[in-house]
Amino acid sequence: MNLAIALFALGFLMLVAYRGFSVILFAPIAALAAVLLTDPSAVLPVFSGLFMEKMVGFVKLYLPVFLLGAVFGKVIEMSGFSRSIVTAVIEVVGARRAVLSIVLVCNLLTYGGVSLFVVVFAVYPFAAEAFRLSDIPKRLIPGTIALGAFSYTMDALPGTPQIQNIIPTTFFNTTTWAAPWLGLIGAAFILVIGVAYLDARIAAAKRRGEGYGSGHTNEPAVMDVAARAHPAIALLPLVVVGLANLAFTAAIPRLYGSKVETALAGLDKPIVTTIASVTAIWAVELALLAGILTVLAFAWKPVAQGFAEGSRAAVAGALLAAMNTASEYGFGAVIAALPGFLAIREALSAIPTPLVNEAVTVTALAGITGSASGGLSIALAAMSGTFIAAAQGAGIPMEVLHRVASMASGGMDTLPHNGAVITLLSVTGLTHRQAYADIFAITVLKTTAVFVVIAIYYLTGIV
Repeated sequence: MNLAIALFALGFLMLVAYRGFSVILFAPIAALAAVLLTDPSAVLPVFSGLFMEKMVGFVKLYLPVFLLGAVFGKVIEMSGFSRSIVTAVIEVVGARRAVLSIVLVCNLLTYGGVSLFVVVFAVYPFAAEAFRLSDIPKRLIPGTIALGAFSYTMDALPGTPQIQNIIPTTFFNTTTWAAPWLGLIGAAFILVIGVAYLDARIAAAKRRGEGYGSGHTNEPAVMDVAARAHPAIALLPLVVVGLANLAFTAAIPRLYGSKVETALAGLDKPIVTTIASVTAIWAVELALLAGILTVLAFAWKPVAQGFAEGSRAAVAGALLAAMNTASEYGFGAVIAALPGFLAIREALSAIPTPLVNEAVTVTALAGITGSASGGLSIALAAMSGTFIAAAQGAGIPMEVLHRVASMASGGMDTLPHNGAVITLLSVTGLTHRQAYADIFAITVLKTTAVFVVIAIYYLTGIV
């Protein structure tokens, strides 16, 4: 019965997310319903002392990252830099190689710190134009954008400032640059196989005589790209974010040491900060701030004209994304405290290989919640201690745990109820029936890549 209660709570949250209901509202309902069925007297203490504590703790750590990332993406969009980057890549690679062009554009934007949701809106008009010129079926656009934005630049490439690469740093005391070679190998595997898969799908469609099609909904107007920033200037903020992230990651520990005590006149006791636990977060926050200032320096006028409205929209989106994930984090903490989860944990811990255990746990919970960051947060909040102990017993570096957990979170998270998938299909004017099969193929490929990386580590010891 305890196991059934835990599974019921997980299944209920997955159902309401699939139906489009707010996770912020229903995550505590699902968690407290499970507590009610286990111990009715514990409902209110668990809500105040566990769910809210964990939820607020997540917001404390990660809200600035969500806010700065959203604002950076918005100013990149408002400045016209995203348009310049997209058109420049298409010109270099060639409109006839539409898939590779759009994948590379998504890579540049996501690795440069632009939110995945912003990338979908920014890239779709150009993807539609490139696919139309090449007479490629429109239904392949979502799979292409998913490969470029929702896969290796989100969690595999070392240094990526996306939240899926930041969350593990606080559990394993690592940086966003953890296990760089494993991340690069995983990224190369996904890119090569993913592009080959989509090219094969295009070839099959051409053999059937299927082209772009007509009568589509949400068709963008043909873009006017005559007036745009020079591509070198447009790329500069993305380069600044990457280099600043690397520089601050190295500089912060040297500047502060291992621990710092901050005493202010109005405080009863000093603020004690363990630097290793916040280095990655501080580095990404400072890097994103540097990127925003770079955009303002080169495109002050177009950004300033609409900054009030644009920043409000960015902040609203960031708050919604952060609170969704924080609510799932609190839900995971509650479920992890229930007797039924012990049975789940014991079943998963029976997997003898530590990295496979971690990968299966993270990707399963990401799939159940429909959220890479949510599933990752739940898994690490509940079982990071178990993962660390097993890894230390096997001599596995924490950097490898970080990279495997991060990549696994972006595997089965893109099931049909995933918010990014629903947004992507809505923006492109397509349905799950028309376009989800290719997104799922990328999902399977991404999940496979995690186990490829694990195998390579065990065979070579490369990190």
